[in-house]
Amino acid sequence: MKQMLSTAAIAALAATPLAAQDLSVVGSWSGLPLHKEFERPFWTETLPAASNGAISVSMTTHGEMNLGVADVYRLLGQGVYDVAMTVADYAVADAPALEGLDVPLVALSADEARAMVEAARPMVEDIYRDTFNSHVLAIAPYPPQVVFCNAEVTELADLEGLKVRASGRMTAKFLEALGAEGVNVSFAEVPGALQKGVVDCAVTGAGSGYSAGWWEVSTHLMPIPLGGWDSVVTAINLDKWNSLDEATQALITSEIRTGFEDAAWTVAQDALVEDIACLTGNGECPAGEARSMTLVEVSEADFQKARDILVSKVLPDWAQRAGGDWAERWNASVGEVVGVTIATN
Repeated sequence: MKQMLSTAAIAALAATPLAAQDLSVVGSWSGLPLHKEFERPFWTETLPAASNGAISVSMTTHGEMNLGVADVYRLLGQGVYDVAMTVADYAVADAPALEGLDVPLVALSADEARAMVEAARPMVEDIYRDTFNSHVLAIAPYPPQVVFCNAEVTELADLEGLKVRASGRMTAKFLEALGAEGVNVSFAEVPGALQKGVVDCAVTGAGSGYSAGWWEVSTHLMPIPLGGWDSVVTAINLDKWNSLDEATQALITSEIRTGFEDAAWTVAQDALVEDIACLTGNGECPAGEARSMTLVEVSEADFQKARDILVSKVLPDWAQRAGGDWAERWNASVGEVVGVTIATN
């Protein structure tokens, strides 16, 4: 079992002079609030200051590097850079078990989502160590992944027969079970796809859709969390991590928890409410000008129908793809927190 350092031990290590370290860091989507408000300030300001200048950081993003999102963690494991962060769902082709981190429809508040993430963290740490030669530093949220449609929808059943861009593989499987057609379109290409009718609807975070202008090419917003909270995993190359002295490891672990992870989770719930207001005009919009999308209220019947599909079809399908004992591990951790059990026989 992994031993946790006590607060006193961390304080003692933090007082130890640190060896100079240069870290190359690749951030997530540069235009979205998570990067602008939390990632970049933490890596370029907070951590260097906390180390008294011993840690220096050069930071870019995977978009600025023109990386395919599926390559972010692969290249991290190879040591092309030291630290990277992006949506965990982008890596599920290499690690299907990772889909169990961000299950849709089981966490309706930021507190519930964080409890789910904390329960899944030991599994995520094992996956990143074994598949990506990396050590997990933090898991932070985008707001829940909701549905933007350039078509009139009034309930969940209206998605049947429509072409919908999914935000992850489990969401795509859910849409297929619902009778919709899951379409693979990159985030940056969604506005054009909605405008041209390549897709009728698309799933992403409400704030991400607002920042990216999806309100210009869609009319209806359905705030049911079909894509979970789109967890962003920050990891460091394992060889680099093991090369750091204990004091530096302790400082990074402590600072990223409070200065990045806690901070991002603290604003997540309010951000969802504000983002919906910004998209629909139903309330104050601190981010800028409110738009006028039609808000589609999600009924209890719709939510229950979605949960039934998740439990009866989507999660058992994931258990088969993940293989091994991942479903049992999920049941004993995340499942207990969210009150869902995957049938494994």
